[in-house]
Amino acid sequence: MNSSDQIPVGAVDELGPGQRKLAFINGRGIVLFNIDGTIHAIDNACPHQGASVANGHLDGCLLSCPAHGLRFDLRTGCMPGASGLSLTTFPVRTIDGKLFVSLEDPVASPAPAPACNAAS
Repeated sequence: MNSSDQIPVGAVDELGPGQRKLAFINGRGIVLFNIDGTIHAIDNACPHQGASVANGHLDGCLLSCPAHGLRFDLRTGCMPGASGLSLTTFPVRTIDGKLFVSLEDPVASPAPAPACNAAS
């Protein structure tokens, strides 16, 4: 991966477990979430109608869009269960205590993730 593709978005220690941060990269909103110590980055736009998801309710690793309540697994960007819409997710790397996001390589919907620890 080319280092020019890596965009710094802050320090690792400023985003504790359960916290989120909205960053703007080249005019694009990216939301970073710390889920159980792992940082996930998503596009701040619901694939349904483009609503901001930065302030959505987080239940384990499931984020609910505040506009219409669609739920997405932050690890994959996918809706749980049957196929549906998916958020654009971006790879995050930690280098020397700093977080970097790559916008050049958005992650397509991979295979389903293991069950989330969301409260039932």
